[in-house]
Amino acid sequence: MHSEQALVRVVIVDDDQLVRMALRLVIDGEPDLTVVAEAADGDTAIKVVDEQRPDVVLMDVRMPGRDGVDTTRYLRTVPSAPAVLMLTTFDSDELVLAALRAGALGFVLKDTPPARIADAVRTVAAGHPVLSPTVTARVIAAATGPGSAEARSASRDAARKRLAALSERELDTARAIADGLGNPDIAARLQVTVATVKAHTGNLFTKLGVANRVQIALLVRDAEQ
Repeated sequence: MHSEQALVRVVIVDDDQLVRMALRLVIDGEPDLTVVAEAADGDTAIKVVDEQRPDVVLMDVRMPGRDGVDTTRYLRTVPSAPAVLMLTTFDSDELVLAALRAGALGFVLKDTPPARIADAVRTVAAGHPVLSPTVTARVIAAATGPGSAEARSASRDAARKRLAALSERELDTARAIADGLGNPDIAARLQVTVATVKAHTGNLFTKLGVANRVQIALLVRDAEQ
């Protein structure tokens, strides 16, 4: 039996009332999750997050006014920032990358089965990244595929400059994170303790100015493109 203290508190942000209703039914139907507020746009989302201090924000990408990417970028700067799980009917490469770079910890399509959406909320609430299979494939393709030569060169140079601030061990840790390894596997690869991996990862967050492991992985991919 889940206690009241164990409830994951969620804010739903979507300009479509029917979508918000459907998501509320999914979230409130789970014993360990609860919806504490809804918002129809980014500005309102910022206000209710400030009032409610949720654990997770389910955020639509495309909204009138302040969109989901910009709202996410702002929310990641506030004290006790909530984890952001992006929801969209679109699986645009650019939107996926923009949302993740803005600090979103997860990204799922709205046609994802309800049980998986609930699981995704739990995953990001625990601080772990989550992407739908379709989105994962597109992120990899967008991060490594062809694009504007000038844009890719600028992105590569900027990423390499940021990574240059790292020690050799921190860089090794960043590359292992980009390979999708968890802390125990990183420790085995680098032949260090899990505690050491956690220390290096904490340094990565500080030195790179990132909010999560997804952003570290994207930086490494940008630097190596």
